[in-house]
Amino acid sequence: MKVIESVAGLVEERRTGGAGDTGFVPTMGALHEAHLSLVRRAKSENARAWASIFVNPSQFNDPADLARYPRPLEQDLEMLRAAGCDLVFVPPAREVYPDSYRYRVSENELSLKYCGAGRPGHFDGVLTVVLKLLLLTRPERAYFGEKDFQQLQLVEGLVQAFFLDTAIVRHPLVREPDGLAMSSRNRLLSADERKRAPALHRVLEASVAGRQPAAGAAAALAREGFDVEYVADHDGRRLAAVRLGQVRLIDNVG
Repeated sequence: MKVIESVAGLVEERRTGGAGDTGFVPTMGALHEAHLSLVRRAKSENARAWASIFVNPSQFNDPADLARYPRPLEQDLEMLRAAGCDLVFVPPAREVYPDSYRYRVSENELSLKYCGAGRPGHFDGVLTVVLKLLLLTRPERAYFGEKDFQQLQLVEGLVQAFFLDTAIVRHPLVREPDGLAMSSRNRLLSADERKRAPALHRVLEASVAGRQPAAGAAAALAREGFDVEYVADHDGRRLAAVRLGQVRLIDNVG
């Protein structure tokens, strides 16, 4: 597995890397089984699987949240190698943002709702870095999990709006055995919070099965001890974002 840290090195690898399709998995590291399932799928459906590890500062509203984000790089690299990844791009911020983020991508409808409503500029940062990474890697396919469903739809819209020649492949949400959606942030939960966290999925599923309105699901989550940011129905799914202590969790059920 090649590890490349510079834009110039990545462009050269793309130019000389040989024929065949590339499947690309962008990540912020702190990898878990859901990420690895994306890499394995990319490897099975393409001649080569590439990934990136970049904790994108432009999508964090809270500097403390950015500082807390886990960065176990050596462990991540070993996991990617074992999953069959052929190349991983691990750039410093100055490589991705030589313009100091003066140029950025904005979407002015879906990005302002749900996860974007209380996090001004969050999706500007997400869409900007995704556009940069897709332009740098030029993959035939890029793989995104359905846990971040709003983000997934925004990325699909980005690719269509800017005529990018990359297919966005949706991958089903991956859960822990107790139902908690896999997330890099789960490792920040205390032992007590981790025991309580699966109630997020349980309440959402029960509310949909019982045809309970979103407001009722929000009230049920609050009774379970979550600080509820939102529960909303969107495009056939019930989306939710909550906090347990300092950790923000999201989930969705269809």
